Amino acid sequence: MDNFARFHSPAQRTNNSSSNLPSVPVHILDAPDFRDDFYLNLMDWGEKNILAIGLNQNVYLYIPTTEEIQTIHACTNPTDYVTSVKWSRNAGMTSHLAVGTFQSELQIWDVEAMKQTRLIRSHRARIGSLAWNKTLASGSRDSTVHLTDVRCTQFIRKLAHRGEVCGLAWSPDGEMLASGCTKNQLSIWDHTMLNSSARSMHKHCAPVRALAWSPWQRLVLASGGGTADGTIKLWRTTTGKLMRSVSTGSQVCALAWSTTTRELLSAHGYGSDTHEIALWRFKQLDKVHELTGHNARVLNIAISPDGSTVVSAGADETLRFWNMFPSKASNTRWNGEFLNSCIR
Repeated sequence: MDNFARFHSPAQRTNNSSSNLPSVPVHILDAPDFRDDFYLNLMDWGEKNILAIGLNQNVYLYIPTTEEIQTIHACTNPTDYVTSVKWSRNAGMTSHLAVGTFQSELQIWDVEAMKQTRLIRSHRARIGSLAWNKTLASGSRDSTVHLTDVRCTQFIRKLAHRGEVCGLAWSPDGEMLASGCTKNQLSIWDHTMLNSSARSMHKHCAPVRALAWSPWQRLVLASGGGTADGTIKLWRTTTGKLMRSVSTGSQVCALAWSTTTRELLSAHGYGSDTHEIALWRFKQLDKVHELTGHNARVLNIAISPDGSTVVSAGADETLRFWNMFPSKASNTRWNGEFLNSCIR
């Protein structure tokens, strides 16, 4: 497998220009057995620049700089499989990965040592969503979110929902938790006031899975609705005010904010003939660009730690890497031939 070529150049695109946005990915990985399930969250890109992807019973760790692939054998029971993955954003634990499974196991892995350090069995059904900042939040088909301090496996709090919890996201400061469920409800929980009820928003008319907090506009949240809804909404969570709503015409599977431009990415499923990834400009949610190439719905997206590269995971069992944004510091980008590789 050829290595990626790397080069340094100043970021050319401004917020008002889309002339240097990509039309094709720079790299493709096959992802056999990637589950076509809207309610699972099977990919995350950690601060150590390792991409984790859950495929059936295993989690594969892909290191872009070396193209090395390591394997975590998460599920030994043949009837179990990975349903969610999430890297820790907690200082001092960024090499730790949380893995949720169909049989309701919550596993904590130290990927530097390649060993499981914790096994938590507090849920009663599959764990389809995870969020990890200061506290690990796990969302389940048992209609609850569990908050856990994994350093001591202390169970902190159980948050009740009316349906399967399919979306979770901590605010950048770790003080607010957003959750979405199959009953079309978006809830905002204050980490400092967990004994009080959540602020709930009921503007979506389909399951709410796609959630993303703005990294530069404090306590602004983007949410996306399922097939019957197809909208992206911006919320001011301190008041519950709906700032903006735009209809995309298709299922919103995932959302991610750029950390280097004032733009939002969305990944789309049913209702989209092109299975696109769309780029929207904050604050009016004007569509700037579309990325196409997947042959089935795009279920997950993630952004590299330097903010420059986007990876999309599709039901066509491929991962596609796109040079999308200027990087945070060095403006390092990936370049190279259109490659086909395989995670096995």
